[in-house]
Amino acid sequence: MLRSLHMKLVMIMVLLILSLMMVVGAFLINSVTAFYQEDFYSQMSDVFQDPLLYHDLTTPAGEEENGAEQLFQVIKAYAGELGVDGRNRKLYILDSSGVPLVSPDGETARLEYTENLVFALNTGLETNQAGDKSNLALDYMDVAIPVHRGGQGYVIYILDNKSTSSDLTNQMLVLIIEALGFGLVISILLSFLLSKTMVTPIQKLTEGAMRVAERDFSRRIEVLSQDEIGVLTDTFNDMAGQLQDTLRQVENERNKLDTLFLHMTDGVVAFSRAGRVIHSNPAAARMLRKKIGPETSYEDLFPGGAALEQVLSSSDHIEEERRVRDSFLQLLMAPFDRGREGGGALVVLHDITEQRKNEEMRREFVANVSHELRTPLTNIRSYAETLTENAGEIPPEMEKKFLGVILNESDRMTHIVQDLLTLSRFDSKRDELKLSRFSFGEAVRDIYNAVYMEAQKHNHSLTLRLEPGLPQVLADRERVLQVIMNVVSNSIKYTPDGGHINIFAGWKGERVWLVVDDDGIGIPEEDRPRIFERFYRVDKARSRQSGGTGLGLSIAKEIMERHRGSIVLLDKEGPGLAVRLELNIEGPDNGNE
Repeated sequence: MLRSLHMKLVMIMVLLILSLMMVVGAFLINSVTAFYQEDFYSQMSDVFQDPLLYHDLTTPAGEEENGAEQLFQVIKAYAGELGVDGRNRKLYILDSSGVPLVSPDGETARLEYTENLVFALNTGLETNQAGDKSNLALDYMDVAIPVHRGGQGYVIYILDNKSTSSDLTNQMLVLIIEALGFGLVISILLSFLLSKTMVTPIQKLTEGAMRVAERDFSRRIEVLSQDEIGVLTDTFNDMAGQLQDTLRQVENERNKLDTLFLHMTDGVVAFSRAGRVIHSNPAAARMLRKKIGPETSYEDLFPGGAALEQVLSSSDHIEEERRVRDSFLQLLMAPFDRGREGGGALVVLHDITEQRKNEEMRREFVANVSHELRTPLTNIRSYAETLTENAGEIPPEMEKKFLGVILNESDRMTHIVQDLLTLSRFDSKRDELKLSRFSFGEAVRDIYNAVYMEAQKHNHSLTLRLEPGLPQVLADRERVLQVIMNVVSNSIKYTPDGGHINIFAGWKGERVWLVVDDDGIGIPEEDRPRIFERFYRVDKARSRQSGGTGLGLSIAKEIMERHRGSIVLLDKEGPGLAVRLELNIEGPDNGNE
């Protein structure tokens, strides 16, 4: 550990010095280059903006024969200010076609036409604009100034090869390398001194941590300093004390949990990833009617169900039901310590025998009620047939009245039987939806046409409004029509004669909706929460008189829930009731509820 810490500190100091010197060196070198370049263009600008020089450059002396030579003589007088020395900074004078007329030491053959020179020749002579663009990336500095003298166009071109700047940069680079060497030596020495002061308390902390790992809390580490390491040492001592107290509390809690685990009514079995039992309580063995030991496997206890691999890879828990002799068990299986090698699966067993018996009793009740209703239904119909055959022996008015009562009661009882059977199929999960794709708008219009005559008998105003482009839906068409018919029939039935019933249908996003709004008697606020319960009727006498069974809305709710849809009562101002239905366009499997 000592050697590793030394190496880390040495590397940190070396990298620190290297990065610092590289940043400083790059900054200085770039600053020197930028300074020389800025000084060059500032110097050129100051000289050539002198009005006297401009006058001398553009005014010929009489009828001169060689304008370029005269320009050279004029600029020669300013050579000191321009820094032109013929070696590092050279002067050229070119005519308008780019041919050098004056050059230092006959170097015209080596003259390169740079961007500034090309600009001055092509554009500058016409616009009097100099080519003075600067670029730090280039290994030269230049400026091209167009001049008109005696009706002729010339370009004064000054080129600097940056030799002075390069020499100074090289000298600075040497100084930076020398400083870097001294810095590296100093950093290595400092890192060894620093590591020695740090390693000793860290070694003591390591020894203390090893003792704590072995549950030896009897010795405290001596605090040798008040710096961060001293604070860390003091904190470690406090942590060791708290850890000792925590372990004592955990042991007590573990004893409590063991007691609870052994005496809880629900069964619990924990398996390793290999499928072997890690823990189990007596309730699990009692529920499964099997002995559970360390060699018992997952397959021995739960054959034919969800595989152990499926439980371990599950993102949530898996539920199963299993019958053991005359008992019904609910199994909740979930992984624990997901992603770790020491993880496994946990199975919780809950006895739901009593719950299943209650459900069975409820189903039997529905079946018995249906059976009891069918017997008087047969008798009533037989009596009605007898009255029909002997119609002449009793007064016609009484005969007609009896027949009407018998037929109405028989129809009502038939509806009760049908509704009870429908609910029984829903409860037993035997009534599967027959999904097909159909036009929701056409289905609503079919209901409208079917109830129109009934509404007319009560002088109701029945209106239908469909949003354009209603899509097709994937659902059980007959069941959906049953729900819509139930809601619309209720509105017609419980709206006083001469009322108004409005049917609206539309769609939004991935769902279609239907609203049936009437101005009838409505439903009191206190009855709204229970309106979808089975056999619940707001006014039993009124419902019986109108043929209601108290099952229609509960069946409608069951159908909508199986479609992952919804049926709710809307709040509205004024009398009446508004019911809203919603369905998923792409069927129950696309539901978000």
